[in-house]
Amino acid sequence: MLPDSKVPAGPLADKWDRHRFELKLVNPANRKKYDIIVVGTGLAGASAAASLGELGYNVKNFCIQDSPRRAHSIAAQGGINASKNYSNDGDSTWRLFYDTIKGGDFRAREANVYRLAQLSENIIDQCVAQGVPFARDYGGLLDNRSFGGAQVARTFYARGQTGQQLLLGAYSALMRQVSEGKVKLYARREMLDLVIVDGKARGIVVRNLITGELESYSAHAVVLATGGYGNAYFLSTNAMSSNVTAAFRAYRKGAFFANPSFTQIHPTCIPVHGLHQSKLTLMSESLRNDGRVWVPKEPGDKRVPEKIPESERDYYLERKYPSFGNLVPRDVASRNAKEQCDLGKGVGETGLAVYLDFAEAIKRDGKNVIEAKYGNLFEMYEKITGENPYVTPMKIYPAVHYTMGGLWVDYNLMTNVEGLFALGEANFSDHGANRLGASALMQGLADGYFIAPYTISGYLGSNTIKSIDTSHPAFDQSRKEISEQVSRFLSIQGKQTVNQFHRRLGKILWDYCGIAKDEAGLSKALGMIRDLRKEFYKDVYVPGEGADFNQSLENAGRVADFMELAELMVLDALNRKESCGCHLNTAYLTEENEPLRDDENFALVAAWEYTGEDKEPVFHKESLTFENVELTQRSYK
Repeated sequence: MLPDSKVPAGPLADKWDRHRFELKLVNPANRKKYDIIVVGTGLAGASAAASLGELGYNVKNFCIQDSPRRAHSIAAQGGINASKNYSNDGDSTWRLFYDTIKGGDFRAREANVYRLAQLSENIIDQCVAQGVPFARDYGGLLDNRSFGGAQVARTFYARGQTGQQLLLGAYSALMRQVSEGKVKLYARREMLDLVIVDGKARGIVVRNLITGELESYSAHAVVLATGGYGNAYFLSTNAMSSNVTAAFRAYRKGAFFANPSFTQIHPTCIPVHGLHQSKLTLMSESLRNDGRVWVPKEPGDKRVPEKIPESERDYYLERKYPSFGNLVPRDVASRNAKEQCDLGKGVGETGLAVYLDFAEAIKRDGKNVIEAKYGNLFEMYEKITGENPYVTPMKIYPAVHYTMGGLWVDYNLMTNVEGLFALGEANFSDHGANRLGASALMQGLADGYFIAPYTISGYLGSNTIKSIDTSHPAFDQSRKEISEQVSRFLSIQGKQTVNQFHRRLGKILWDYCGIAKDEAGLSKALGMIRDLRKEFYKDVYVPGEGADFNQSLENAGRVADFMELAELMVLDALNRKESCGCHLNTAYLTEENEPLRDDENFALVAAWEYTGEDKEPVFHKESLTFENVELTQRSYK
């Protein structure tokens, strides 16, 4: 049974303030008695660990990388949203709230999204105080630019390096607490299991990625800030080490997984260029402020773009969505790019690309202005493709980027497992069926700086939690289970590498559970994934030893989890008999081929409960109620 979402009563604008007052407090002198584990050092994890350390808790912070600065948040490019209305163009907390709810196609909780919009302004003040070098206008004031799904300029940015600069701010706050002794940092550790005692999350077991040793750590509460699961598709814009293992092992221990099929396909990525490519590269959505998306009007037109006159170009987003043009939300832009390529209008050698053209902007504003806004992005594109985007239009195509699904959490960001919190992309809470650009950084920092410190304190202050250490039998059981899985991988001695299986899994997901879906394809994919899992456990080859540095072994565990997750993603997509946001089922379309929601039956969060290996998970429904916004057909025309 799904537990209470704990959304406070009262007017929407007052819920968070009222809830903060009602949360139990922990006396400053008592905080030193509590240990909190934070897994992850991206924006959500680093900000949470730093804030909790500042409050006086004893924090153990884990990261898979060699330094917290290498967390995948560093890759975010275009900006972070906030409703400060510095552009004086009509923004407000309510407008950011509404744009986010609408952008997610009305599949998120009103209360969570409104709180996010409220806190957005605090985030900018916090980051400016930390020295984050946001772009500024001629007068020295913070500058803003537009992003998809909004008709106001509310995105704060630092050229195309916003994620890096925000992470350095959080990192500085984190390392101050490390220096103060309130946070202990554990690098090059991968969480492999959640330890539950008396129904509460009480610790984790990790693998030391250098020595191969299993290590156990206990705490009074556990926080997962481990990012999303886009790498299930093999090719994605995620860092190579990004994986689902921490969240999925929590799911196997009883935490519900919500909306796993909600995967964002980003429209502005460098297209696939070879069979042996290991990842894809994102080009920031901010480029669509000045770049115009187009394809040739005639299918099969293979002329170079300079030879195609204006009269023979189709600026299809501007044509179909005149109100928003090139700044439609990501799911809309991705779906339309695929449609144009399916019609034979795709460009480049593969035909799986569209143009993003800056010629008009350069002519209008000058190369220097465009270079000041996007210079590092243009440099990155040229290094990867060998083409100069100042002269030749960029080629872009959709790619897996972000996952709106994640561990189910209540208003306090606590999962259904007491004492287990999930922050940032690891939870499902704020973006519904589609995330608007520049909102991931906003959510990660809101969760870490301004929500979790209150709600975790509320949990600790409301419960009597006895201290335990890692000698508890639950830790021994977890280590035993992990060791058995390691032995199983090493004993198979098959003929195919882990990456070969991962690539095959990714192709199944992309082909049948990607931009567009249908029930026949999803049913076929379910069978293919199950067959692939059986083959994996018969024919995978994992060299080396368990108690040693062994990246093949690490990868085997991650891909095994991706395979089980892939089944859950497909089951979730089959269960949701509607189209909404990123979930486009071709059986449910309007007359204009736009997604057709079924609000009567599917205005809900789908939360799945693990019941055992090779057993069907149990479906739980959290109904979504909309008291403050009207459920309308989403339109950007």
